[in-house]
Amino acid sequence: MKIDSSIPPIDPSVNSLKDSVQIQAENRQVVQAVRAVNASGRLGVNDLTFSLDRYTRRPVVKLVNRQTNEVVAQIPNEQVLRLAQEDSKQAKPGR
Repeated sequence: MKIDSSIPPIDPSVNSLKDSVQIQAENRQVVQAVRAVNASGRLGVNDLTFSLDRYTRRPVVKLVNRQTNEVVAQIPNEQVLRLAQEDSKQAKPGR
């Protein structure tokens, strides 16, 4: 499993410590699930990867072919992430 460490783990717009802790806990659960699925060997030549989208800071899980590094599937897909990015920009005046 690969985790993109270049992206901060917490959305800077999260204001409360409680929200921040909850987001981190949810991300840890996803990471644990990704590791468990990869360890099971059920995906054959594929691996799951977890990262945070660099623009929206939302969790992203990808199914990646280990041999070719091709992204076979992504949840949520790229289009959804870009829509969320646009919504975020419109919600924050001055950006």
